[in-house]
Amino acid sequence: MSKILLISANRYTNPYPVYPIGVSYLKTYIKKNLPHYQVNVFDFNIGDYASLIETLNEYQPNYIGISLRNIDGANSFDRSSFISGYKEIIETIRANSQAPVVIGGAGFSIYPQPVFDELRPDFGIAGEGEQAWVNLVSCLDEGKDYSQIEGLVYYSESNEFVRNPHLNYLKNLELQFEDSIIDFYWEKSGMLNIQTKRGCCYHCIYCSYPVIEGRKIRTLNAGLIVENLLRLNREKGINYVFFTDSVFNLDKEYNMELAEKIIRSGLKIKWGAYFSPSNLTDGEMALYKQSGLTHIEFGTESLSDTQLKNYGKHFTFDDVKAASDLALKHNIFYAHFLILGGYGETDETIRETMENSKQLNYTVFFPFVGMRIYPNTRLQQIAIEEGVISPSDLLLQPTYYISKKFDPNILKEKAMATGKAWSFPDDPKSDEMELFRLKRKKKGLMWEYLRKP
Repeated sequence: MSKILLISANRYTNPYPVYPIGVSYLKTYIKKNLPHYQVNVFDFNIGDYASLIETLNEYQPNYIGISLRNIDGANSFDRSSFISGYKEIIETIRANSQAPVVIGGAGFSIYPQPVFDELRPDFGIAGEGEQAWVNLVSCLDEGKDYSQIEGLVYYSESNEFVRNPHLNYLKNLELQFEDSIIDFYWEKSGMLNIQTKRGCCYHCIYCSYPVIEGRKIRTLNAGLIVENLLRLNREKGINYVFFTDSVFNLDKEYNMELAEKIIRSGLKIKWGAYFSPSNLTDGEMALYKQSGLTHIEFGTESLSDTQLKNYGKHFTFDDVKAASDLALKHNIFYAHFLILGGYGETDETIRETMENSKQLNYTVFFPFVGMRIYPNTRLQQIAIEEGVISPSDLLLQPTYYISKKFDPNILKEKAMATGKAWSFPDDPKSDEMELFRLKRKKKGLMWEYLRKP
């Protein structure tokens, strides 16, 4: 039987290790559409280089896929790049296998040519990769032309870089979680993750999600999602999941269908998700709560209307306040993720954010300082126009836009003066939460223990 080895290269575990859901979607799709292939998974959160070499020598795959989830930690306080680690993985593979190497994942999809040039795989797949993988393996097996495969990245015989666009997307994806690694993530992070939709239609100036997944929203089969949740609960006792959509509340009708299916199934599970603090009603929140919603992480980014407009947001602070009050009304824990010091930030907009934070009760603020500049975003063009970066900057090394019109040295002082709960990226509270999880055997997100009135 022919063999494929899929490698999750991610070793970033802040604030907790994240189950490699993309690899599981890919494996499930390949097994269904290439049933004559055996597909195994190697996870670098669990294995090391020695065990990778052992796997390559014993398994002897015909094809090797590497998923690159992150290029760096997207944290201006720590600008370490992960590229050197990915190079070492490929060098290890090349020394121990002759199999073609295909790279993909969110990190690669943002920087297809720079990462391809750095790592020199045989092929890459940018964006949604399931169908492209099946098509590529089929073409290579049969000696057919692969040049028209959607999302495929490669160098032509004339040494021309080629990245084929995506025109079609999948919808009803099946998913089988990897039994060999579920227990690790359930123990270490206290949750598993699953997607309900792909794509993002919003136009935030800094965001890479439309680059990775496209702007077209594709909802995944709600019945299949619930079946997976039931199986996880029945077979592994897993009772907390996080929906990893870019924004959960993008499709009201679909979300209500999903919540209703969870309720009708009798499944007793808790869940959290990323939400936009807009487009929420009391009836929706009540339904989500009934289906198991316990935690909302709002992608708020600022509490200043001026900054929200600068960031390309589609809501105002009044919307943020209303969504927060709804969460409180239904006893749902909620936190706000903020970007301080991004494009347009001034001392005045910082003051407005700090003052408005006092109106939000029993929440936690997770601020990041500055905006990571990603290719093919409006922020990249702004940074070029302002001379922050050059047009030729590949942005592969962690590069940030930090406004010069505010004083970053007193951010923490101003935040603490509000009397609210603030957790900056270098705050040791995250380590305390991890100890609490391990000692108390707690599952799911735990930032609610940081809240203040």
